[in-house]
Amino acid sequence: MQRTIFIVDDNDINLSIAKEALRAQYKVFTMPSAAKMFSFMEKIRPDMILLDIEMPEMDGFEALTLLKKNNLYADIPVIFLTGTNDSSIEIRGLELGVIDFIIKPFSANALIERINSHFESLGK
Repeated sequence: MQRTIFIVDDNDINLSIAKEALRAQYKVFTMPSAAKMFSFMEKIRPDMILLDIEMPEMDGFEALTLLKKNNLYADIPVIFLTGTNDSSIEIRGLELGVIDFIIKPFSANALIERINSHFESLGK
């Protein structure tokens, strides 16, 4: 069965690059906001979420906190997408439960390898 990945980012270019890179291996859904992600999760439960940190309305930290507080979604692995290489952001994300960070702009090959590696290590 094909795994499902949600990509949540307010930048259309990032959504397009990530979707194009992953769609051959995964069922990919792109969303421009965390609110859309939560709405979509009522219908489909992803196997992994790639979540931008800096978004209007609800940022990635807020979205991650809500995910981890909900028993239906708490075990979904989340990778933060960020344009910032800041250790304090990284520490905060890890404390909240992200499994990795991918720095933007990212290459398609690196994105695929990181995701495949995480699925292997998670046994999914």
